[in-house]
Amino acid sequence: MLICMELMFFSICLNFIFFSSLINFYSGQVIALLIITTVASETAIGVSLLVISYRLGDKINYNSLITLRG
Repeated sequence: MLICMELMFFSICLNFIFFSSLINFYSGQVIALLIITTVASETAIGVSLLVISYRLGDKINYNSLITLRG
């Protein structure tokens, strides 16, 4: 699920970059960089939750992620 979300965000970034280069307006590239940093932090949080889930129960499934409420 994380990989699919990353692919969608990167396709949005590519759209921003292509259209900003098409009209010679560079704010789309800045927005793409902001999206990439947001997606990187989101992915780091998701992977850390998976690592914690694996350390607690030696398995990774959705039901074990529900028990990690803070």
